[in-house]
Amino acid sequence: MDKNNRILVIGSSNTDMTVKTKYLPKPGETVLGNNFTMGPGGKGANQAVAASRLGGNVKFICKVGRDIFGDNAIVHYNNEKLDTSGILRSNEPSGVALISVDEHAENNIVVASGANGDLNEADIDASRKDLESCGILLLQLEIPVPSVIKAAQIAHKAGAMVVLNPAPACPLPEEIFKYVDLFIPNETELANYSGIEVNDVADAEKAAAAMQAKGVGKLIVTMGSKGALICEGGPSVFVPAHKVKAVDTTAAGDTFCGGLCVAVSEGKSLKEAAEFACAASALTVQKMGAQNSIPFRKDI
Repeated sequence: MDKNNRILVIGSSNTDMTVKTKYLPKPGETVLGNNFTMGPGGKGANQAVAASRLGGNVKFICKVGRDIFGDNAIVHYNNEKLDTSGILRSNEPSGVALISVDEHAENNIVVASGANGDLNEADIDASRKDLESCGILLLQLEIPVPSVIKAAQIAHKAGAMVVLNPAPACPLPEEIFKYVDLFIPNETELANYSGIEVNDVADAEKAAAAMQAKGVGKLIVTMGSKGALICEGGPSVFVPAHKVKAVDTTAAGDTFCGGLCVAVSEGKSLKEAAEFACAASALTVQKMGAQNSIPFRKDI
């Protein structure tokens, strides 16, 4: 298969424990919830599964514990048709996420990183062959930043398209931006890294220009229920979101990133890829859960 079709995702693997509740608790408050679900999650895993379900040729590298959560995760990823040959085991416990979702589909999430925090630079070095043979590298920030930088550097030097979804937002050295070919932040993340408050499309365009001045190649700013803004250096292009009734927004951004990489790997333009990714995200928010809600190619 053509190298350009190979998508490599390096990132986190968690087990998500989700409770639906009427409203999110204030500090010190206990609220009664319902509809408890437990399933696979983690931004890296979500994006890898999304890319696979949406038709991509995907290899996933993560680190899980030597526990039942880690064992179950690997079985699940194999069932999702991911190449799991690069998955590593850690003496740390597997990552977990505790998620609350209110009746307006807003959520708050607490993550215990566990083995994800043990995915180190030596592990990235050991994955060098995969990094040098992929067409697209998709990264997030739920593993240590030095590992993200090293992966981006190796793949960029080898000619891969490096895609960074800077979530959850955390301090990043300026060095990383020169290795990033496509930056996919939401409005809050874009404001955090550009230093420019983002309230509308005009603000997003200014902030995107600031990021490109830092070395970032292209940007797609995800703007929730409004849609996505594509900034490639010329006039920006806005792709509106589909109007749907949201039930749970948990994996919408991850589905967007995975879907976008699939479309790009198939030779689509960024606008076409964003339209495909927006459709996938619109389907995701209509179901509860993280990976449980990610659609398949036939659904699009």
